This record gives sequence, C-alpha cells and structure tokens, in this order.
Amino acid sequence: MTRRLAAVVVSLLLVTATAAQAQAPMRVRGTITAVDGNGDGVGATTRPGPGGALTALEVHVFPPNMPVPNEGHRPWDLEPGSMMTNARVTAVMQATNGRELTLTYKDAAQRIVVPEGTYAPPKKPRSSANVSSGACSAG
Repeated sequence: MTRRLAAVVVSLLLVTATAAQAQAPMRVRGTITAVDGNGDGVGATTRPGPGGALTALEVHVFPPNMPVPNEGHRPWDLEPGSMMTNARVTAVMQATNGRELTLTYKDAAQRIVVPEGTYAPPKKPRSSANVSSGACSAG
C-alpha cells in the first residue's frame, strides 16, 4: 500500500511539474524597422537613458483592433530599473538618436526615444502549435 501511495504521489508531482513548464512565458526577439502612423497601441519596455529620458529596449505593437491591454506605466522585469508603458502612439518625431514617440494612456503620457534597431517582436500571430516545451518555432 505504501509503495502504491508513493507511486501516485510521484506521478502527481511529475504531472504538476510538466504543467508548470508548459505555462512558462516565451520571449521572442526581433528588430524595429519602422513605426507606422499614430494611434497604434504599443507596449514599450524602457530604461532611463541620457539625461533621464526614457529609452526603448523593446516595442511591442498590438493588433489594430485590439484594445491596449493594461494601459499605464509601471516597473517591468526585463532588467533592473526597466519600465513598461502600454499606451496609444499620439505623436512621432524624428530625433537625433532615433525616433521619439509620445505614448498616451488614461490621464498621462510618456515620451520615449526609440533608437534605430530597437527590438520588436514579429507581428505575425502565433498559435500554440508553434510552441513546445523547451523549444520555439518562428513559423
């Protein structure tokens, strides 16, 4: 009976560990080549740059018909001191060190410098068929 109980416990632990691994977040990297127009919903991961200006590490462009998820500006976990701003692009200006986006959310706005070559994930929607434990497909 004790062996049987031990076997059940071990089986449950293995199933739980497998389920936890399947739910781990996946990050995909790319490069921004352009920002098209105003009004697009974006998520910009930033860090303080020269003079305290927010400098983009990543910019995620949300699908046009999608509401901006979790609008606002808050700490993020990409690196120490990084922030995430989820908002609509309300202005784009050419800056000496890239483009400057004004991101507006609720009752506030952030100006963010986006250097050339800043990471942006692919816009092509992914499905769970492209993901397996420990691997990623760009398919």
